[in-house]
Amino acid sequence: MFDKLFVLSQYLIPQLALSRLAGKLADNDRAPALKNRVIKWFIGRYGVNMSEALESDPNAYRSFNEFFTRPLKPGLRPVDPAADVLVSPVDGAISQLGQISDDRVFQAKGQSFSLTELLGGDQALADEFTAGEFATIYLAPKDYHRIHMPLAGTLRETVYVPGKLFSVNPVTAAHVPNLFARNERVAAIFDTEFGPMALVLVGAMIVGSVETTWAGIVAPGSGKVTSTRPAADSAPITFDKGQEMGRFRLGSTVVLVMPKDAVRWNQELAAGHTVKMGQAFGTKA
Repeated sequence: MFDKLFVLSQYLIPQLALSRLAGKLADNDRAPALKNRVIKWFIGRYGVNMSEALESDPNAYRSFNEFFTRPLKPGLRPVDPAADVLVSPVDGAISQLGQISDDRVFQAKGQSFSLTELLGGDQALADEFTAGEFATIYLAPKDYHRIHMPLAGTLRETVYVPGKLFSVNPVTAAHVPNLFARNERVAAIFDTEFGPMALVLVGAMIVGSVETTWAGIVAPGSGKVTSTRPAADSAPITFDKGQEMGRFRLGSTVVLVMPKDAVRWNQELAAGHTVKMGQAFGTKA
């Protein structure tokens, strides 16, 4: 009963206004005493491991968002160096992983979503991933919220897709149809040695915004799908495997999409397993 009420409440509340207000409050650096109390409450409520943070003193952060997007101490997330290995882009829990079938990506029992819709309605782009592989990773409030490259790659395109802001926790994923293709999101498309790769950063309830390292804050954006490519006369935007490419200013979910016959997910990984950024996640097929 509680789960159903929780999901129903998300249809009724003003998702966008509430989330944008939360984002502004999380960026506020003018009330340090209140900020410190909120951060300490958050650490206790969600079990955040501050011993991993580069700055372990909660009071040292200028705003809640600076705390939430905190960097880790060097060396805590070693990146698997093998050339044929794709690594986890984030710390989190695997929601689902598997093969894309007839443009549908499995979400939860009885639920799926459209890959074409996930990528902003671009059929030609979605066709590059026909019968490909996907992995959906949920970042809990306690997790490290920076997003890193699973492979070395060159940025081809950034697609901003407006949408709703449902929660993306497991309860909501099990009850809201087409969830990840309904929520606001940013799809970053890269060219890699494994083929094209899509990293989709999915917004959620109370998520203040999504950032990329090349464009800054991408969401919130306009009310329409917006595709941006690097300027033809500019230097290519390239990344090494494990390099930071974005972050959530309050948490959410990443959907990683690869083409057919490009990658094999590690057999020991399954829905519900926790992963750390940089660990081996799959190998070249």
